[in-house]
Amino acid sequence: MSSYVQPVSEQQSVVKQTLGLKRPQLNLVTVGLIASILLAIYLLFTQHFVQPILLIIGILLGYTLFHARFGFTSAFRRLASVGNGQAVRAHMLMLAVAVTFFAPILATGFTFFGGEATGNISPVGVSLIIGAFMFGIGMQLGGGCASGTLYAVGGGRSVMFITLLFFIIGSTIGAAHFNFWMEDMPAFEPFSLATSTGLGYGGAWMVSLIIFAVIALITVLIEKKKNPPKLAEVPSERGWKRIFRGSWPLFAAAIVLAVLNAITLLVRETPWGVTYAFTLWGSKAAQFLGFDVESWGFWQGDTAALNASIFADTTSVLNFGVILGAFLASAAGGLFKFSKITKGNALASVIGGLMMGYGARLAFGCNIGAYFSGIASFSAHGYIWGIMALGGTFLALYLRPLFGLSVPKQNDSFC
Repeated sequence: MSSYVQPVSEQQSVVKQTLGLKRPQLNLVTVGLIASILLAIYLLFTQHFVQPILLIIGILLGYTLFHARFGFTSAFRRLASVGNGQAVRAHMLMLAVAVTFFAPILATGFTFFGGEATGNISPVGVSLIIGAFMFGIGMQLGGGCASGTLYAVGGGRSVMFITLLFFIIGSTIGAAHFNFWMEDMPAFEPFSLATSTGLGYGGAWMVSLIIFAVIALITVLIEKKKNPPKLAEVPSERGWKRIFRGSWPLFAAAIVLAVLNAITLLVRETPWGVTYAFTLWGSKAAQFLGFDVESWGFWQGDTAALNASIFADTTSVLNFGVILGAFLASAAGGLFKFSKITKGNALASVIGGLMMGYGARLAFGCNIGAYFSGIASFSAHGYIWGIMALGGTFLALYLRPLFGLSVPKQNDSFC
Protein backbone atom coordinates (compact mmCIF):
# COMPACT_ATOMS: atom_id res chain seq x y z
CA MET A 1 0.00 0.00 0.00
CA SER A 2 1.28 3.46 -0.91
CA SER A 3 0.80 6.59 1.13
CA TYR A 4 2.54 9.85 1.97
CA VAL A 5 5.44 9.23 4.32
CA GLN A 6 7.87 11.30 6.35
CA PRO A 7 11.31 11.89 4.80
CA VAL A 8 14.51 11.62 6.81
CA SER A 9 15.91 15.02 5.81
CA GLU A 10 13.65 17.86 6.83
CA GLN A 11 14.62 19.82 3.75
CA GLN A 12 12.37 17.41 1.86
CA SER A 13 8.60 17.38 1.72
CA VAL A 14 6.51 14.30 2.41
CA VAL A 15 6.80 11.80 -0.41
CA LYS A 16 4.50 9.12 -1.76
CA GLN A 17 5.87 5.62 -1.40
CA THR A 18 5.00 2.25 0.06
CA LEU A 19 4.44 2.13 3.79
CA GLY A 20 6.15 -1.25 3.99
CA LEU A 21 9.87 -1.35 4.61
CA LYS A 22 12.35 -2.82 2.19
CA ARG A 23 14.44 -5.83 3.10
CA PRO A 24 17.15 -5.14 5.70
CA GLN A 25 20.47 -4.04 4.24
CA LEU A 26 22.31 -6.79 6.08
CA ASN A 27 25.76 -5.85 4.80
CA LEU A 28 25.32 -2.33 6.15
CA VAL A 29 23.88 -3.59 9.43
CA THR A 30 26.96 -5.78 9.82
CA VAL A 31 29.26 -2.84 9.09
CA GLY A 32 27.41 -0.69 11.63
CA LEU A 33 27.58 -3.36 14.32
CA ILE A 34 31.28 -4.00 13.74
CA ALA A 35 32.04 -0.26 13.82
CA SER A 36 30.05 0.13 17.04
CA ILE A 37 31.78 -2.81 18.73
CA LEU A 38 35.26 -1.73 17.65
CA LEU A 39 34.66 1.83 18.84
CA ALA A 40 33.29 0.58 22.17
CA ILE A 41 36.36 -1.64 22.66
CA TYR A 42 38.68 1.24 21.77
CA LEU A 43 36.94 3.52 24.25
CA LEU A 44 37.01 0.86 26.95
CA PHE A 45 40.78 0.40 26.72
CA THR A 46 41.86 4.00 26.04
CA GLN A 47 39.35 6.28 27.78
CA HIS A 48 37.39 6.58 31.02
CA PHE A 49 35.07 3.63 31.51
CA VAL A 50 31.94 5.81 31.13
CA GLN A 51 32.76 6.49 27.47
CA PRO A 52 31.62 3.11 26.08
CA ILE A 53 28.47 3.43 28.22
CA LEU A 54 27.77 6.81 26.65
CA LEU A 55 28.40 5.36 23.21
CA ILE A 56 25.66 2.79 23.83
CA ILE A 57 23.31 5.53 25.07
CA GLY A 58 24.08 7.55 21.94
CA ILE A 59 23.33 4.56 19.70
CA LEU A 60 19.98 4.12 21.43
CA LEU A 61 19.24 7.84 21.01
CA GLY A 62 20.03 7.70 17.30
CA TYR A 63 18.00 4.52 16.83
CA THR A 64 15.02 6.15 18.53
CA LEU A 65 15.26 9.44 16.64
CA PHE A 66 15.39 7.69 13.28
CA HIS A 67 12.65 5.14 13.90
CA ALA A 68 10.15 7.81 14.98
CA ARG A 69 11.48 10.59 12.72
CA PHE A 70 11.38 12.50 15.99
CA GLY A 71 12.03 16.02 14.82
CA PHE A 72 12.23 19.41 16.44
CA THR A 73 12.59 21.33 13.17
CA SER A 74 9.54 19.78 11.53
CA ALA A 75 7.48 20.07 14.73
CA PHE A 76 8.03 23.84 14.86
CA ARG A 77 7.48 24.20 11.10
CA ARG A 78 4.17 22.32 11.09
CA LEU A 79 2.86 24.35 14.00
CA ALA A 80 3.97 27.66 12.49
CA SER A 81 2.78 26.95 8.95
CA VAL A 82 -0.50 25.04 9.26
CA GLY A 83 -1.18 24.73 12.99
CA ASN A 84 -0.45 21.01 13.34
CA GLY A 85 0.65 20.47 16.94
CA GLN A 86 0.94 16.69 17.08
CA ALA A 87 4.72 16.69 17.29
CA VAL A 88 4.82 19.61 19.72
CA ARG A 89 2.51 17.64 22.02
CA ALA A 90 5.03 14.80 21.80
CA HIS A 91 7.66 17.33 22.93
CA MET A 92 5.50 18.19 25.93
CA LEU A 93 5.16 14.52 26.84
CA MET A 94 8.92 14.10 26.50
CA LEU A 95 9.54 17.09 28.74
CA ALA A 96 6.97 15.92 31.30
CA VAL A 97 8.68 12.54 31.60
CA ALA A 98 12.10 14.20 31.66
CA VAL A 99 11.31 16.61 34.53
CA THR A 100 9.79 13.72 36.46
CA PHE A 101 13.16 11.95 36.34
CA PHE A 102 15.34 15.05 36.55
CA ALA A 103 13.67 16.47 39.67
CA PRO A 104 14.84 13.79 42.15
CA ILE A 105 18.21 13.42 40.42
CA LEU A 106 18.98 17.16 40.62
CA ALA A 107 17.49 17.49 44.10
CA THR A 108 19.81 14.82 45.48
CA GLY A 109 22.72 15.28 43.09
CA PHE A 110 22.87 11.50 42.74
CA THR A 111 24.77 9.91 39.86
CA PHE A 112 25.83 6.34 39.16
CA PHE A 113 29.55 6.92 39.60
CA GLY A 114 29.86 9.26 42.54
CA GLY A 115 29.89 12.73 40.98
CA GLU A 116 27.19 15.36 41.47
CA ALA A 117 24.44 15.84 38.91
CA THR A 118 24.08 19.38 37.57
CA GLY A 119 21.48 20.67 35.11
CA ASN A 120 21.81 22.88 32.06
CA ILE A 121 20.99 26.28 33.55
CA SER A 122 22.13 29.36 31.65
CA PRO A 123 21.57 33.15 31.65
CA VAL A 124 18.73 34.90 29.86
CA GLY A 125 20.02 37.80 27.83
CA VAL A 126 20.63 39.31 24.43
CA SER A 127 22.87 36.45 23.29
CA LEU A 128 20.19 33.86 24.10
CA ILE A 129 17.45 35.79 22.31
CA ILE A 130 19.49 36.43 19.16
CA GLY A 131 21.14 33.02 19.15
CA ALA A 132 17.91 31.03 19.52
CA PHE A 133 16.21 33.15 16.83
CA MET A 134 19.15 32.50 14.49
CA PHE A 135 18.99 28.80 15.29
CA GLY A 136 15.27 28.74 14.49
CA ILE A 137 15.95 30.14 11.01
CA GLY A 138 18.99 27.95 10.52
CA MET A 139 17.33 24.66 11.35
CA GLN A 140 14.56 25.33 8.85
CA LEU A 141 17.09 26.05 6.09
CA GLY A 142 19.65 23.45 7.08
CA GLY A 143 17.17 20.58 7.02
CA GLY A 144 17.38 19.60 10.66
CA CYS A 145 18.27 20.71 14.16
CA ALA A 146 21.37 19.48 15.98
CA SER A 147 20.04 15.99 16.70
CA GLY A 148 18.21 15.94 13.36
CA THR A 149 21.42 16.69 11.49
CA LEU A 150 23.18 13.78 13.21
CA TYR A 151 20.46 11.22 12.56
CA ALA A 152 19.99 12.36 8.95
CA VAL A 153 23.74 11.96 8.39
CA GLY A 154 23.44 8.48 9.86
CA GLY A 155 20.60 7.80 7.43
CA GLY A 156 22.83 8.76 4.48
CA ARG A 157 21.12 12.01 3.46
CA SER A 158 23.95 13.56 1.48
CA VAL A 159 23.09 17.23 1.85
CA MET A 160 23.15 16.88 5.63
CA PHE A 161 26.90 16.33 5.51
CA ILE A 162 27.10 19.91 4.21
CA THR A 163 24.84 21.10 7.03
CA LEU A 164 27.03 19.32 9.59
CA LEU A 165 30.26 20.77 8.19
CA PHE A 166 28.97 24.34 8.30
CA PHE A 167 27.31 23.71 11.67
CA ILE A 168 30.82 22.98 12.97
CA ILE A 169 32.25 26.07 11.26
CA GLY A 170 29.48 28.28 12.67
CA SER A 171 30.02 26.88 16.16
CA THR A 172 33.72 27.63 15.91
CA ILE A 173 33.15 31.22 14.80
CA GLY A 174 30.71 31.62 17.68
CA ALA A 175 33.39 30.41 20.10
CA ALA A 176 35.81 32.99 18.70
CA HIS A 177 33.22 35.76 19.29
CA PHE A 178 32.14 34.39 22.67
CA ASN A 179 33.62 37.18 24.81
CA PHE A 180 31.73 39.90 22.97
CA TRP A 181 28.36 38.24 23.47
CA MET A 182 28.98 37.24 27.06
CA GLU A 183 30.75 40.36 28.34
CA ASP A 184 29.44 43.23 26.21
CA MET A 185 25.80 42.21 25.87
CA PRO A 186 23.41 42.49 28.84
CA ALA A 187 22.01 39.39 30.52
CA PHE A 188 20.25 38.32 33.69
CA GLU A 189 21.68 35.71 36.00
CA PRO A 190 20.69 32.09 35.34
CA PHE A 191 17.18 31.44 36.63
CA SER A 192 15.93 28.06 37.86
CA LEU A 193 12.29 27.35 38.54
CA ALA A 194 13.48 25.15 41.40
CA THR A 195 16.31 27.02 43.12
CA SER A 196 15.66 30.65 42.17
CA THR A 197 12.02 30.73 43.27
CA GLY A 198 11.81 28.88 46.57
CA LEU A 199 9.54 26.30 44.95
CA GLY A 200 12.09 23.55 45.28
CA TYR A 201 12.24 20.68 42.82
CA GLY A 202 8.83 19.35 43.83
CA GLY A 203 7.14 22.68 43.24
CA ALA A 204 9.08 23.31 40.03
CA TRP A 205 8.03 19.88 38.79
CA MET A 206 4.34 20.71 39.35
CA VAL A 207 4.65 24.12 37.69
CA SER A 208 6.45 22.53 34.74
CA LEU A 209 3.70 19.97 34.22
CA ILE A 210 1.11 22.74 34.25
CA ILE A 211 3.09 24.68 31.63
CA PHE A 212 3.39 21.61 29.40
CA ALA A 213 -0.34 20.88 29.74
CA VAL A 214 -1.22 24.48 28.84
CA ILE A 215 1.03 24.39 25.76
CA ALA A 216 -0.48 21.07 24.68
CA LEU A 217 -3.98 22.49 25.16
CA ILE A 218 -3.11 25.57 23.09
CA THR A 219 -1.96 23.34 20.22
CA VAL A 220 -5.25 21.44 20.39
CA LEU A 221 -7.23 24.70 20.23
CA ILE A 222 -5.13 25.87 17.28
CA GLU A 223 -5.87 22.62 15.47
CA LYS A 224 -9.59 22.92 16.08
CA LYS A 225 -9.51 26.39 14.59
CA LYS A 226 -7.24 25.66 11.60
CA ASN A 227 -8.09 22.00 10.88
CA PRO A 228 -4.56 21.30 9.61
CA PRO A 229 -3.42 18.32 7.53
CA LYS A 230 -2.39 15.28 9.57
CA LEU A 231 1.13 13.99 9.97
CA ALA A 232 2.30 11.69 7.22
CA GLU A 233 3.13 8.17 8.31
CA VAL A 234 6.55 6.51 8.57
CA PRO A 235 7.39 3.29 6.69
CA SER A 236 6.96 0.49 9.19
CA GLU A 237 7.00 -3.17 10.02
CA ARG A 238 4.16 -4.83 11.89
CA GLY A 239 3.94 -6.21 15.43
CA TRP A 240 7.06 -6.81 17.50
CA LYS A 241 9.29 -6.30 14.46
CA ARG A 242 8.63 -2.56 14.80
CA ILE A 243 11.04 -2.52 17.73
CA PHE A 244 13.91 -3.24 15.41
CA ARG A 245 12.67 -1.97 12.04
CA GLY A 246 10.33 0.88 12.97
CA SER A 247 8.33 2.93 12.95
CA TRP A 248 7.83 4.03 16.53
CA PRO A 249 4.91 6.23 17.55
CA LEU A 250 5.93 9.74 18.54
CA PHE A 251 4.68 9.28 22.10
CA ALA A 252 6.79 6.13 22.53
CA ALA A 253 9.89 7.87 21.21
CA ALA A 254 9.20 10.84 23.50
CA ILE A 255 9.24 8.59 26.56
CA VAL A 256 12.37 6.72 25.44
CA LEU A 257 14.26 9.95 24.71
CA ALA A 258 13.35 11.36 28.13
CA VAL A 259 14.50 8.19 29.90
CA LEU A 260 17.77 8.13 27.93
CA ASN A 261 18.42 11.79 28.77
CA ALA A 262 17.92 11.00 32.47
CA ILE A 263 20.32 8.06 32.18
CA THR A 264 22.82 10.38 30.47
CA LEU A 265 22.55 12.73 33.46
CA LEU A 266 23.15 9.84 35.84
CA VAL A 267 26.16 8.59 33.88
CA ARG A 268 28.07 11.74 32.96
CA GLU A 269 26.64 14.14 35.60
CA THR A 270 25.20 16.54 32.99
CA PRO A 271 22.25 16.13 30.58
CA TRP A 272 22.37 15.35 26.88
CA GLY A 273 23.92 17.97 24.64
CA VAL A 274 25.19 18.04 21.06
CA THR A 275 26.85 21.26 19.93
CA TYR A 276 29.72 21.52 22.42
CA ALA A 277 31.34 18.71 20.43
CA PHE A 278 30.93 20.63 17.18
CA THR A 279 32.73 23.58 18.74
CA LEU A 280 35.47 21.29 20.01
CA TRP A 281 35.99 19.65 16.62
CA GLY A 282 36.08 22.98 14.82
CA SER A 283 38.35 24.60 17.40
CA LYS A 284 40.82 21.72 17.16
CA ALA A 285 40.88 22.18 13.39
CA ALA A 286 41.38 25.94 13.81
CA GLN A 287 44.20 25.30 16.28
CA PHE A 288 45.85 22.97 13.77
CA LEU A 289 45.66 25.75 11.18
CA GLY A 290 47.49 28.12 13.51
CA PHE A 291 44.69 30.07 15.25
CA ASP A 292 45.24 30.99 18.90
CA VAL A 293 42.15 29.13 20.03
CA GLU A 294 43.15 29.02 23.69
CA SER A 295 42.75 32.81 23.87
CA TRP A 296 39.07 32.61 22.89
CA GLY A 297 36.70 33.29 25.75
CA PHE A 298 34.78 30.09 25.17
CA TRP A 299 37.83 28.02 26.08
CA GLN A 300 38.96 29.97 29.11
CA GLY A 301 39.31 27.44 31.92
CA ASP A 302 38.69 24.50 29.59
CA THR A 303 41.84 24.30 27.50
CA ALA A 304 42.44 20.70 28.58
CA ALA A 305 39.69 19.59 26.20
CA LEU A 306 41.53 21.19 23.29
CA ASN A 307 44.63 19.15 23.99
CA ALA A 308 42.87 15.85 24.71
CA SER A 309 41.51 13.28 22.28
CA ILE A 310 37.99 13.92 20.99
CA PHE A 311 37.22 10.42 22.26
CA ALA A 312 37.77 11.74 25.79
CA ASP A 313 34.89 14.19 25.27
CA THR A 314 31.56 12.80 26.44
CA THR A 315 29.49 14.89 24.02
CA SER A 316 31.56 13.74 21.05
CA VAL A 317 31.06 10.10 22.02
CA LEU A 318 27.30 10.63 22.35
CA ASN A 319 27.26 12.24 18.89
CA PHE A 320 29.17 9.34 17.33
CA GLY A 321 26.65 7.02 18.95
CA VAL A 322 23.68 8.94 17.53
CA ILE A 323 25.11 8.69 14.00
CA LEU A 324 25.81 4.97 14.41
CA GLY A 325 22.36 4.34 15.89
CA ALA A 326 20.64 6.12 13.03
CA PHE A 327 22.80 4.24 10.53
CA LEU A 328 21.81 0.91 12.08
CA ALA A 329 18.13 1.89 12.16
CA SER A 330 18.11 3.03 8.53
CA ALA A 331 19.95 -0.08 7.33
CA ALA A 332 17.68 -2.37 9.36
CA GLY A 333 14.71 -0.77 7.62
CA GLY A 334 16.34 -0.98 4.19
CA LEU A 335 16.25 2.80 4.03
CA PHE A 336 19.91 3.85 3.94
CA LYS A 337 20.73 5.71 0.75
CA PHE A 338 22.60 8.77 -0.37
CA SER A 339 20.24 11.46 -1.58
CA LYS A 340 20.47 14.03 -4.34
CA ILE A 341 22.17 17.36 -3.73
CA THR A 342 20.93 20.41 -5.62
CA LYS A 343 22.26 23.95 -5.73
CA GLY A 344 19.27 25.10 -3.73
CA ASN A 345 19.45 22.63 -0.87
CA ALA A 346 23.26 22.85 -0.77
CA LEU A 347 23.15 26.64 -0.38
CA ALA A 348 20.40 26.36 2.22
CA SER A 349 22.55 23.83 4.12
CA VAL A 350 25.54 26.18 4.12
CA ILE A 351 23.52 29.11 5.44
CA GLY A 352 21.46 26.99 7.82
CA GLY A 353 24.49 25.20 9.23
CA LEU A 354 26.34 28.46 9.87
CA MET A 355 23.32 30.02 11.56
CA MET A 356 22.68 26.99 13.75
CA GLY A 357 26.31 26.71 14.79
CA TYR A 358 26.72 30.38 15.60
CA GLY A 359 23.29 30.60 17.20
CA ALA A 360 23.90 27.58 19.42
CA ARG A 361 27.03 29.15 20.88
CA LEU A 362 25.21 32.39 21.63
CA ALA A 363 22.18 30.59 23.07
CA PHE A 364 24.07 28.15 25.33
CA GLY A 365 22.99 25.18 23.29
CA CYS A 366 20.64 23.85 20.66
CA ASN A 367 17.29 22.09 20.57
CA ILE A 368 18.84 19.41 22.80
CA GLY A 369 21.20 21.22 25.18
CA ALA A 370 19.10 24.38 25.61
CA TYR A 371 15.50 23.42 24.81
CA PHE A 372 15.19 19.76 25.86
CA SER A 373 17.84 19.52 28.58
CA GLY A 374 17.42 23.16 29.67
CA ILE A 375 13.70 22.84 30.30
CA ALA A 376 14.21 19.40 31.87
CA SER A 377 16.72 21.09 34.21
CA PHE A 378 14.06 23.71 35.15
CA SER A 379 16.02 26.53 33.51
CA ALA A 380 14.10 29.57 32.28
CA HIS A 381 16.48 29.89 29.35
CA GLY A 382 15.06 26.68 27.85
CA TYR A 383 11.61 28.23 27.54
CA ILE A 384 12.99 31.46 26.04
CA TRP A 385 14.99 29.36 23.60
CA GLY A 386 11.85 27.58 22.43
CA ILE A 387 9.90 30.83 21.98
CA MET A 388 12.67 32.52 20.00
CA ALA A 389 13.37 29.44 17.86
CA LEU A 390 9.67 29.32 17.00
CA GLY A 391 9.90 33.00 16.03
CA GLY A 392 12.84 32.20 13.75
CA THR A 393 10.79 29.40 12.24
CA PHE A 394 7.99 31.82 11.26
CA LEU A 395 10.51 33.96 9.36
CA ALA A 396 12.11 30.91 7.75
CA LEU A 397 8.75 29.88 6.24
CA TYR A 398 9.22 32.79 3.82
CA LEU A 399 12.87 31.91 3.15
CA ARG A 400 12.58 28.17 2.45
CA PRO A 401 10.88 28.55 -0.98
CA LEU A 402 13.80 30.75 -2.14
CA PHE A 403 15.96 27.62 -1.98
CA GLY A 404 13.38 25.28 -3.46
CA LEU A 405 12.39 23.90 -0.06
CA SER A 406 8.77 23.09 0.65
CA VAL A 407 6.47 24.60 3.27
CA PRO A 408 3.31 22.77 4.44
CA LYS A 409 0.09 24.23 3.02
CA GLN A 410 -3.36 24.24 4.58
CA ASN A 411 -4.84 22.28 1.67
CA ASP A 412 -2.16 19.54 1.73
CA SER A 413 -3.35 16.02 2.43
CA PHE A 414 -0.47 15.44 4.86
CA CYS A 415 2.34 17.46 6.39
